[in-house]
Amino acid sequence: MPLRRYAPVMCAAAMVVLIQVALSTTGNPYYMTQITMSAFYAMVVVGLCLLMGYAGQASLGHAGFFAIGGYVSAVLCTVNLLPYRDAAVLSALRSLGLLHIWKDIYGAEILSFVPWAAFVAVLILAAVIALLIGLPVIRLKGHYMAMATLGFGLIVYRIVIGTPLFGQADGISNVPPFPVGFGLQINGRAAFRVENYYIAWAVLLGMMVLSIHLVHSRIGRALRSIHENEEAAHSLGIDTYRYKLATFVLSAVFAAIGGAMMTHYNGSIGPSEATVMKSVRYVVIVAVGGMANLWGAMLMGVVLNFLSLRGVFGTFDDAVFAIILIVIMLYAPDGLLRMPPIHKWKTLLTRRSRE
Repeated sequence: MPLRRYAPVMCAAAMVVLIQVALSTTGNPYYMTQITMSAFYAMVVVGLCLLMGYAGQASLGHAGFFAIGGYVSAVLCTVNLLPYRDAAVLSALRSLGLLHIWKDIYGAEILSFVPWAAFVAVLILAAVIALLIGLPVIRLKGHYMAMATLGFGLIVYRIVIGTPLFGQADGISNVPPFPVGFGLQINGRAAFRVENYYIAWAVLLGMMVLSIHLVHSRIGRALRSIHENEEAAHSLGIDTYRYKLATFVLSAVFAAIGGAMMTHYNGSIGPSEATVMKSVRYVVIVAVGGMANLWGAMLMGVVLNFLSLRGVFGTFDDAVFAIILIVIMLYAPDGLLRMPPIHKWKTLLTRRSRE
């Protein structure tokens, strides 16, 4: 990969550091909490941008994958297996280091899975579910694909809100921190605010590097050809079904990672993360950033979610996102950053930098 493809990543990393320093020195470190949460949500947007902008598949079910990541991690890390600790299976799991005993906020001992084991389970389960769903629905096109994934999202929402294991309307709380090594942990307490800010952005930028490398590889060229004209791509020998399915699975895994990390950061998860409006919101953000514009989608994902988390839109939050979608479709169908005035300015800056 040419060095200039990494330049935006290095610029983004520098900007992340500058924002943290600015917030800390100006006495506004609490803004980092919402920025960190916005980065977790942006992970869903990056995966969805790959799916919609390059594979040409519309999905209204990615909030379901986000919820799967969060709920599976929460259940495995909070389920109390202490009454069954003498069972042979649990003894074997403890010997492998997959289970540990910890104390909740009330001082009660709990035997549950370690967060890393739960995280691996999240990745595998999200990939398997996406594969099982994608096998039949990935052949659908346009609004048919959107409606099928919408049905999946509704199923996930009804399961989490109607199953006692998932806390029903109350969700799951008391989720323990996620140790990621080197003394770092995903934890929403104020003392860990700065390190969690950098952990979230490190993972998000890592996803961006992976996505950029994918887009500029042979696979990315195949995806672009599928997006432009699927029939023509198929006639040239490109396995369109396999490429679209793989992209769908990858985007689902991105969403599940964001859900799992957000759950450990907040220490809880509720059914609101699985609603249809959450899925619609992710689609809106991709549309605003640009369907095939990874950096635009990521930037809009952070900015719009930050404004929403800060309560800027108030009780009209969902209505504002719906209005944004309508305006973008009418006046900037290629995304806000690709509107003629902005695109002309970006082209001029790029040309000058090359000179």
